[in-house]
Amino acid sequence: MMHIVLVTGSAGQLGSTFVRRLQERGVSVVAVDRKEVDLTDHRRARDLVADVRPDVVLNCAAYNDVEGAEDQAEAAFAANAFVVRTLARAANEAAAVLVHYGTDFVFDGAASVPYAETDRPAPQSVYAQSKLVGEWFAADVPRHYVLRVESLFGGPAAKSSIDRIIAALRSGREARVFADRVVSPSYVEDVVTATEALLDGGAPFGLYHCVNTGHATWFDVGREVAAALGAPERLLQPVSVADVVLRARRPAFAALSNEKLRRVGIEMPSWQDAVRRYVALTSGRAL
Repeated sequence: MMHIVLVTGSAGQLGSTFVRRLQERGVSVVAVDRKEVDLTDHRRARDLVADVRPDVVLNCAAYNDVEGAEDQAEAAFAANAFVVRTLARAANEAAAVLVHYGTDFVFDGAASVPYAETDRPAPQSVYAQSKLVGEWFAADVPRHYVLRVESLFGGPAAKSSIDRIIAALRSGREARVFADRVVSPSYVEDVVTATEALLDGGAPFGLYHCVNTGHATWFDVGREVAAALGAPERLLQPVSVADVVLRARRPAFAALSNEKLRRVGIEMPSWQDAVRRYVALTSGRAL
């Protein structure tokens, strides 16, 4: 049972959603973001966990600038790998469960069916490499969940790819969307629900893919958004990954299978259902 939860990265879309949901449950939450605590100061990070003595450490902090990581490898590894090592060791010393979030970018995108947790990672960018090493450090302690999420959307920030599509279509502008990148979008509300179910249900520790069910190209995601908004599909402009200058390589086929979650009794809603719920939720919000 969760009585005290330490949430790092509490100002981000996932962290802030966790804080709200846990507080609604009456859980005592200690929320920290990078403005309050520099987690790369390993002594301070370990002291934080030791002082709080949480039941769960939810690590939602990360360096997410995929392009910037190509020039800032040290910063990317500091946040995405070595902070995780510190939190893992501190959580273990405090007898807490560590929950850490990974990414689909650890795969090379050469598959044709959704990746399972048993598939071999092959990161193609500095960001992806740093996230994979973070997964390894998290797995160093027995009581851990590493949850890979992908194309995360939702939360208060409204800065995701889906938010950009919604904003463009609502304003009558064209939305450029990849027609040749396949993803399994992850709605933050569903990620939080699944995480809580893992923790509450005492599911086996380890690695899980925590994405909404199914997969699609970004163009198909855009079509679902357009349908939910009642916007014309002609505003969607399909583009190829090859047409966009990107320094960091992205996996072209990044779909993840959540079958392992289903086997422990956690059913993730379809990505279409998640998109429709999110569009309805944002109907009164300025994006």
